[in-house]
Amino acid sequence: MTTRKGLSGGRYKPLDEKDVSRIHETSLRVFAEVGVQVNYREALKAFKSAGAQVDEETRVVKVPPDMVEEWVGKAPSTVRLCGRAEGGQWDCELGGTRVYLGTGGTALNVQDPGTKEARPSTLADIVNMARMVEHLDNIHFYMLNVYPNDLPEHDVDVNRFAAALNHTQKHVMGGVYTVEGVRNIIHMARLMAGSEENLRQRSFISMVTCSISPLKLDEHYAELTMEAARNHIPVVVPSEPLCGATAPMTLAGNLVIQNVDSLAGVMLAQITNPGTPTIYGCISSITDLRDMKYLSGAVEMGLMNAAAAQMAQFYQLPVYLTAGMSDSKVNDAQAGYESAMTNVMVALAGGNWIHDAAGFLEFCMTASYEKLVIDNDIIGMVMRAVQGIEVTEETLAFDLIKQVGPAGHFVSERHTRRHARSELYVPQHSDRNHRTKWAEAGAKDAWERATEKVRQILGEPPRTFIPAEIKERLRKEVRGISPIAVP
Repeated sequence: MTTRKGLSGGRYKPLDEKDVSRIHETSLRVFAEVGVQVNYREALKAFKSAGAQVDEETRVVKVPPDMVEEWVGKAPSTVRLCGRAEGGQWDCELGGTRVYLGTGGTALNVQDPGTKEARPSTLADIVNMARMVEHLDNIHFYMLNVYPNDLPEHDVDVNRFAAALNHTQKHVMGGVYTVEGVRNIIHMARLMAGSEENLRQRSFISMVTCSISPLKLDEHYAELTMEAARNHIPVVVPSEPLCGATAPMTLAGNLVIQNVDSLAGVMLAQITNPGTPTIYGCISSITDLRDMKYLSGAVEMGLMNAAAAQMAQFYQLPVYLTAGMSDSKVNDAQAGYESAMTNVMVALAGGNWIHDAAGFLEFCMTASYEKLVIDNDIIGMVMRAVQGIEVTEETLAFDLIKQVGPAGHFVSERHTRRHARSELYVPQHSDRNHRTKWAEAGAKDAWERATEKVRQILGEPPRTFIPAEIKERLRKEVRGISPIAVP
């Protein structure tokens, strides 16, 4: 099977050029007239030194339009997030309209294979999720997708990254929680890379910090953003405004809040260390106004994240977007159509790094092993849609049509054999048999077939990708490394 990744999207545009300009202009007005609250003292100083207007009492920072454009313009337009396989097989070059899809985070619960119940996730689940991702070729990266509830907070960061890096060669991205954790992750990654410069040239880790919608950089995440930037670690600065709660009810109003929040994070990273590989981010969704809960499977989430792709393209920034989740509690039809709908919208819009695209149920609260398998097929279909239709003399096949002629067939032609694998996507776990063969094989539905695949993968001996000598150094040099993460 051919793995499709990094293909160019951008065919779907929920905003026209005038819409993009109006969102940009309104965002500049918000920066200049409303401002962003910055609750970390060092970040306030940085904005003030860069030329922003700072109210020390309210901690509100107002930024003139030319300053916004100047500092956003210092961020690289392309960011390469590397894997560790030979030949750069799993490298992801973010920018333009190139598309990659993978997991996301951070769920607090998991469903064990074959069950419908959720339980608190553990560090062992991070190990097993990484093993799954390593086997599923349409999942392009591993964003740490569950929280290890069995660890104290000060040990979470380094163990999440260590467990992932030990069991997959794909790029590992994750949210971070403490400054010490960020430093430990960077130390571990430098040991694995061989040097600080090697890691800088080919970073196989990246980090996620967040703005707090609406219009706020809190003390904790601002500090983490600056720490990552000082060390030139790729950093994502997304925001999560919810229509009707932390943003206006209208999608356009949400996009303004989202745009300002994320650009504030981009500017903070650039003011801290110009040229830091920084990724514009969107996690926007809507609120269920009946009980004010977050919804993850709404079609409006797809619309807003597709529109955010256009905004990032306008600023010439790589972009991190959200799609592929479901509000369903189990792997049913709802889980399938919600995940497929938002994934295809955001991918066709040219979203670069589409996270949460595999494995999430129940408002992003539960990670499902089976859904990783099912979503692997969905992502394969999505990337085939992104690829589009190639029109050349070879694919138009006029000479062949003329040769076969009326009432002929194309089954035995070399042209058919030559293009069968590259032209068509064949889902690995869909059932395309006649009913009789399906019944003979046990009349299994997609969930049951996915359960079998999960058990097959996790039943194999684990592979590890951290060399033994590096493991030994990690145990000696990094406090709190768990033997589950680095056995």
